[in-house]
Amino acid sequence: MITFFRNIGILIWRIWFYLLVLIPILIFFPLLLLFTASEKLYPQFFWIARNLWARPILYGMGFFPKFKREEEIVKGKSYMLIANHTSMTDIMLMLAASKNPFVFVGKKELAKIPIFGFFYKRTCILVDRGSARSRKGVYDSAQKRLSQGMSICIFPEGKVPEEHILLDEFKDGAFRLAIEHQIPVVPMSFADNKKRFSYTFFSGSPGRMRVTIHKFLSTEGLKVEDKKEISKTAREIILAELTAYDAS
Repeated sequence: MITFFRNIGILIWRIWFYLLVLIPILIFFPLLLLFTASEKLYPQFFWIARNLWARPILYGMGFFPKFKREEEIVKGKSYMLIANHTSMTDIMLMLAASKNPFVFVGKKELAKIPIFGFFYKRTCILVDRGSARSRKGVYDSAQKRLSQGMSICIFPEGKVPEEHILLDEFKDGAFRLAIEHQIPVVPMSFADNKKRFSYTFFSGSPGRMRVTIHKFLSTEGLKVEDKKEISKTAREIILAELTAYDAS
């Protein structure tokens, strides 16, 4: 009986999450439509997404981000933002982590979500991981946005790993782009997102969401052939932090 009422509570709480995702989009629909009409207006869209969408979702769910910054993101500079991927809340937490406008590279399947997907496909770089042509298109789109002074965010595991995997292997795409554009890689460790709001439906709880923004990895002077080495370094940094969090 206790389990039954607990599951009912989690069900209501999870439905509340989807309402929090949807309500700001409906309220600001005209502005979002305007600011996604041109790439030049993307910084305005990003401000709304960060402050009037992501933050209300996090705090409305009882999630309290706590950031530990080993290095500060500089306003106006471009970066390659990366983090471990365990939850739908990774999107909101990444938006809260960076004041600098950035563009997500994400899987095309999310574009099918009603209303959210409409703006997702207008603002993000979509990738079909099973298509070599699509992956090539990602590089072209990312290069265009970086040339506009944006940053790029990629979850380098390429997918949400199985529940028992702390951190999956990294794909090389993010690191290749960072090297080609000579921009720093910003590794981030999201310690609590899986525990707070995983893809296992009847699970999760309010609480803190700890984030470590690690020292940036310079790509200055690196060549494309170095992508695997910097990928390995970034993964080791994040894995060590997640392991320490997991043990605490």
